[in-house]
Amino acid sequence: MLPTPSTSHVCFDRIYEPAEDSFLLLDTLSSASETSFLKERFSAQADGQDSNASGSSCTPLVLEIGVGSGVVLAFVAANAKTIFGRDDVLTLGTDINSFACQAASSTVQNAINETKSSTTFLDIVNGDLASSLHPHSIDVLIFNPPYVPTPCVPSLPLHPNINSKPTPTFEEESHLLALSYAGGAEGMEVTNRMLVQVPQTVSRRGVAYVLLCAQNKPEQVKERIRDWGEGWKAETVGSSGKQAGWERLQIVRIWRDGE
Repeated sequence: MLPTPSTSHVCFDRIYEPAEDSFLLLDTLSSASETSFLKERFSAQADGQDSNASGSSCTPLVLEIGVGSGVVLAFVAANAKTIFGRDDVLTLGTDINSFACQAASSTVQNAINETKSSTTFLDIVNGDLASSLHPHSIDVLIFNPPYVPTPCVPSLPLHPNINSKPTPTFEEESHLLALSYAGGAEGMEVTNRMLVQVPQTVSRRGVAYVLLCAQNKPEQVKERIRDWGEGWKAETVGSSGKQAGWERLQIVRIWRDGE
């Protein structure tokens, strides 16, 4: 079992604390089936053949949306050799919570230093989902969204003021935490916004991993992705916590067949 990066420096009063969903992502990305898939898709030999067609660098670029504490991105960065069969990997994150950006930067860099990985950590960008990225630039997209069904999602216009404060109030910290779990109707409002961006964000060889819970109706989500056409596929590659016959959490892999 690969070690989990340390998040002892993170203030969990305002940043999502790693939990079952985070650890399911770690287990899935490092599983034998997924490492086999990723090694085949991003091997140096495949890159040499596909780099021009993909329009992206031969070196895989990994992005985590809503990076939070940084534990997932740090795990990928520190263990790229095991996961991809190569460690010349670029890692990047985004988060709308500026405190998460700062904490995640330390988490990722510390993990790379401790493991002496050759992975290159680019940055954690303070922004909304993938809106700040160049089209078709991401090879592996990871998203653990706010998936809990709630009456509404937190208001985004509050962010400039909260993000600029050195010490948020209790109410503001609660708002920042709500961003990490409150998914609105069926828990899908933020996830649906991100899914719309996936075809424009990932490269031709790109793969996305998105976490869903049972209330998100994952079978319907997968069917909707397959209806994108052009060879798009969506399959559950990790699951955890059965309730009444349903997998409570699922990791769905999204990719294009034949790429």
